[in-house]
Amino acid sequence: MRLSEFFKGFFPEVDTGILEGTAKADPSISYAAMWERMQALGKIVAADPAVSTVDYWAGSDPTVSQGRLYINLKPQSERDATAAQVLARLKKATAHLVGIRMFMQVRQDITVGGHVTAGQYQYTLQDGNISQLIEWAGILERRFRQLPQIRDVTSDTQALATQATMQINRDTAARLGVTAQAIDDTLYDAFGQRQIATLFTQLNQYHVIEEVSPQYQLSTDSLRHLYVRSTLTGQLVPLSVLVEVKRGLAPITINHQGLFPAITLSFNLAPGYSLGEAVNAVRLSERESGKPSALVGSFQGTARAFQDSLSNQPWLIFTALLAVYIVLGVLYESAIHPLTIISTLPSAGVGALLALELCGDDLSIMGMIGILLLIGIVKKNAIMMIDFALAAERGEGLSPVEAIRRGCLLRFRPIMMTTMAAIFGALPLALGTGVGSELRRPLGIAIIGGLIASQVLTLYATPVIYLWFDRLALALGRFRKRHQWPAQDSLLAPPS
Repeated sequence: MRLSEFFKGFFPEVDTGILEGTAKADPSISYAAMWERMQALGKIVAADPAVSTVDYWAGSDPTVSQGRLYINLKPQSERDATAAQVLARLKKATAHLVGIRMFMQVRQDITVGGHVTAGQYQYTLQDGNISQLIEWAGILERRFRQLPQIRDVTSDTQALATQATMQINRDTAARLGVTAQAIDDTLYDAFGQRQIATLFTQLNQYHVIEEVSPQYQLSTDSLRHLYVRSTLTGQLVPLSVLVEVKRGLAPITINHQGLFPAITLSFNLAPGYSLGEAVNAVRLSERESGKPSALVGSFQGTARAFQDSLSNQPWLIFTALLAVYIVLGVLYESAIHPLTIISTLPSAGVGALLALELCGDDLSIMGMIGILLLIGIVKKNAIMMIDFALAAERGEGLSPVEAIRRGCLLRFRPIMMTTMAAIFGALPLALGTGVGSELRRPLGIAIIGGLIASQVLTLYATPVIYLWFDRLALALGRFRKRHQWPAQDSLLAPPS
């Protein structure tokens, strides 16, 4: 079974009281129309009883077809819903607006990656062939929208903008004495912002910009009224004679990641699903799509950090257990008894997982930190019993059964006292409320669940394991003596 089936979350979603929204309209929209729709969005958002203030603006990237919203919610004590519930309410309230869509996410205190997208998680596609990249980005976007684990799937590409390509008839232009540079200068004079003069007054100076009237800048029909001067005859030649205009669709901007063009698909988690389930669903849908091998997909930002953490967690746990084993082995001068102490840790891990499951929380980074803390807290129960039992065996000559029995009886009170102190110390983490409590809650739940489970099980299991390992050590000693194995201080000498 893969680790991702257990380790389902990264960081818990925190109710920070701040929502971030991205509004998208048709790429061919004008700024005036976009601003009108942004005002309509702002009025709907501001009317929500949980919203304190809302700031919005149009033109959040090189185009005017996108806008941004920054929503401040009222304090938690003054509103009747969480940030996630307010987000769902606002999304439903703005769904009826025509010509614009709004994507929102709850702003988090801990974020990974600096790429701003409409969703909280990003999946980036790269391909050297731009046409193939745009085609398959649309295919995968439609497939991802059908996945129940994610929602609000959107792309950062705007491939539906109208495009006018001007192709110069070079034979005609050469025959009439018109160069390509002359055509370029004429187009820039008409539709660019060429400064041709500066007017100076006593208090200020003013730049004179040459361009056609604004009402003629919105259509390619105005190209028929432009003329280029011939270098042969000095006469004006109609631009429509020299060029052919072809209309089509093209992306407004082409983003790059590294050396290749890239399109990022962003998404949010659906209610009731974890990040691990969403990552597995996206990967499965990508494999089943039959995409070309040249198209490479990878998670970015928080989703990528989540994947990296999955690969590091087994080594982290193994390193912690190895360090505990070495320290205990040096302390007891034995290779067997440290295993008795380490055997108490699985019960703590199972207890932490069950507690998180019962409380409806995922095993996230905070829950994993709690389990790592349990490695240091839980083993003290076994240490108290085994340390006393070994001292009684070596100092008083008691049998293993009598030694571990006395250890359980005499160390029961300190074991219970230290465990209860740790449990009560973790209660504020598990029961605390307020801003940021979602981040601390899994840590406290994991500690309390692990301590309770280990307390119940280790009091009965540790003596049994201690006696079993003691018998195993005696059996190995008899086996070594029977086969005349060398002692530990003469392993390098040849057998007699």
